[in-house]
Amino acid sequence: QVRLVESGGGLVQAGGSLRLSCAASGLTFSSSDMYWFRQAPGKEREFVAGISWSGENAYYADSVKGRFTISRDNAKNLVYLQMNTLKPEDTAVYYCRVESGFWGQGTQVTVSS
Repeated sequence: QVRLVESGGGLVQAGGSLRLSCAASGLTFSSSDMYWFRQAPGKEREFVAGISWSGENAYYADSVKGRFTISRDNAKNLVYLQMNTLKPEDTAVYYCRVESGFWGQGTQVTVSS
């Protein structure tokens, strides 16, 4: 059974940083591309960042490029999202997703102005 558990969310002031983690189990993590999405209140869920199974390739939404970094540790079945220079518009529930389609339960990120 695939399980994705996000952590690391919280309340931070604008300009601050947070690092999200997603712990994966029940899948062949080291051969799975992984993604971060987010959903703000009243908005559709949107892509934030993705990383290939090897970690060699990473890609980002334009809105977070240069501020967020996705990475992974295949030995620990973890994927991370380092978020720097946070803005109030980054406020959302952040979700981890595996390429096979499973989602985590999400973690709330709130950025105050």
